[in-house]
Amino acid sequence: MNIPRLQIQTTPAKIGLQVTKPIQEIEQPRATLNLEQPAAILEMSTTRPQLSLDTTENRADIDMKSVFRRTAENAQYGMQKVQEGIGRRAQEGQQLMKIENGAIIADIVKQSTERPMAELQVKFVGDRTKIKTDITAGSLDINVTPQKPIIDAQINKPIHNYTPGKVNVVMEQYGSIDIDWKV
Repeated sequence: MNIPRLQIQTTPAKIGLQVTKPIQEIEQPRATLNLEQPAAILEMSTTRPQLSLDTTENRADIDMKSVFRRTAENAQYGMQKVQEGIGRRAQEGQQLMKIENGAIIADIVKQSTERPMAELQVKFVGDRTKIKTDITAGSLDINVTPQKPIIDAQINKPIHNYTPGKVNVVMEQYGSIDIDWKV
């Protein structure tokens, strides 16, 4: 016996996709940078050292005396010789008062004319220990004032180009249903 049958036949639908990829371009330009470093301010002040040498005594040793010193020494020498002369005259007067004791006048003449022999000797002049020194130390003051750098930075925006992608849907095969009765 033949039983009628229902036969269904289907064809699936097929969809195709056509994709255009997006394009993205990003470029970041470098920042514009200006740097300037001012020089530091340098201030220096000095006090000169001073050296004072007093060679008065050394100069006096080699008979290079000042006028004032020479005058004072000559005045003192004159006073000394006057006192010695007065003493000598007084002594001679005392001796002459005793003239009865013998040849006093000959003794006085002999004392006045006799001079001792001068000694010959080498003498070094200019003793360095007689130099008087006075030193005033100097100073050096340094003051440095640093200057801050001048920074001028400008940020550049990125360059961004974007082309969006596309998706196209294409029907590659349509779906179908065939229904058939078979007897």
